[in-house]
Amino acid sequence: MFFKDRVDAGQKLAKLIPEDRYQSAVVLAIPRGGVVVGAQIAKTLHIPLDLVIPRKIGAPQNPELAVGAVAQDGTTIFNQSLLAYLRLTVKDLTAMVEEQIAEIHRRMIYYRGTSTYPSYAGKKIMVVDDGVATGYTVRAALRSVKKMFEPPEITLAVPVGSPDTINELSFEVDYLFCLYKPPNFQAVGQFYGDFTQTTDEEVILLWRELSS
Repeated sequence: MFFKDRVDAGQKLAKLIPEDRYQSAVVLAIPRGGVVVGAQIAKTLHIPLDLVIPRKIGAPQNPELAVGAVAQDGTTIFNQSLLAYLRLTVKDLTAMVEEQIAEIHRRMIYYRGTSTYPSYAGKKIMVVDDGVATGYTVRAALRSVKKMFEPPEITLAVPVGSPDTINELSFEVDYLFCLYKPPNFQAVGQFYGDFTQTTDEEVILLWRELSS
């Protein structure tokens, strides 16, 4: 166990990030757990918190089996080897993708009151989650953020992640902060004492507190 809970993880991660480098930045946290981690960074660096909501894409016959991820602007990432194994094409997943995009917009409005963003022109963007396993949702979020905001700089900050995935994601960003990349990584939750699911109400309260 590396962290007591997500608050502890966020506070420890925040200490790794140089405040003077991110004075003109915004944290885009991935709900739900990433918002708790991101809130600690936003508080420490005195910068605003907002949300970016990627969603996993499930296989048509087994929705619990993730074959990729999608972000709110339609950016998609697929596990091509898994698609080949399941004999699926991207076209086969059209309905699943559209369903998840609709769910993203529903959640954006539920959490934030709107699915549109304020202007982040010229702002550095820091994407935050509570950990990274396969990296599909994080990668979808990063690529979506690049397209939507064209930030001068994009950073990924996570407390813990799979070493291979963290290495792959380093090529997607300008800077990457990760406290632990344990070789025995199996799942994000194994490194938290308390990995209780963050509630929607917590996400809303943190966004309202730190979004401006």
